Amino acid sequence: MNEPGNIERIYILDGGIAEVDDASIYSPGVNVGVPMRLSCNAYLIRHRSGWLLWDTGTQDDLVAEPDGRIMAHGIRAKVHKTIASQLADIGVRPDEIGTLVISHAHYDHVGNCRLFRKAKWIVQKAEYEAMFGPAPDRFGYLPELYSMLDDNPTELVEGDHDIFGDGTVRMIATPGHTPGHCSLLVRLPKTGPVLLSGDIAHDCGNYRCRCVPSFNVDSFATVASMEKVDALLRAEGAKLWINHDIAQSATLAHAPSWIE
Repeated sequence: MNEPGNIERIYILDGGIAEVDDASIYSPGVNVGVPMRLSCNAYLIRHRSGWLLWDTGTQDDLVAEPDGRIMAHGIRAKVHKTIASQLADIGVRPDEIGTLVISHAHYDHVGNCRLFRKAKWIVQKAEYEAMFGPAPDRFGYLPELYSMLDDNPTELVEGDHDIFGDGTVRMIATPGHTPGHCSLLVRLPKTGPVLLSGDIAHDCGNYRCRCVPSFNVDSFATVASMEKVDALLRAEGAKLWINHDIAQSATLAHAPSWIE
């Protein structure tokens, strides 16, 4: 089943900026000692049945810290626009978001989970077990950012998953960066299919060269997931939106504008 008319539009939300002094943490042996800035986006999707939020960005309270804060893996996080204020500009209250999906549990993807206490949370079982298991710090997770999700209505899934049952929004299992990392395939009414990358790669160059960040949990699974995404892009004729590629992100309309 594929009902593209069930998706109306997508908003790209500014979820902060990440800065590193050494870009080679994303591409070992390449760009050693070169500083790098990364976009951190969240995505609000309007489906005929309601709102879905993919990732939640960097925590809003960092807007009060102009110099940002080192969060994990030596990455400095900065926030210039809060997710809450961007939702308000669109005219959407956090409690109106019925479905929450995260690519994985690093700080820049789960930073504002506390805003969405009524949403149904759909999560890969492997990611859930890493988040709430005995050693979340092993994966660079900060449980204080997402622990409240354990009180949300929760659906655990394994592998690819059709979120609305109509083929318009599909979780694509892409483990390797973290145990249960996933990407999201969205069929937009005018743009066509778009694959939201999560952290399958951190920019277009690293994706092309199959670079594996030094802090990924499984390098072989990471490359296999990139190959899976490549095959999916070809089969679907889909565009790849790489979340952290700041140059690519700058070419796309951001909220309160939308993309159909």
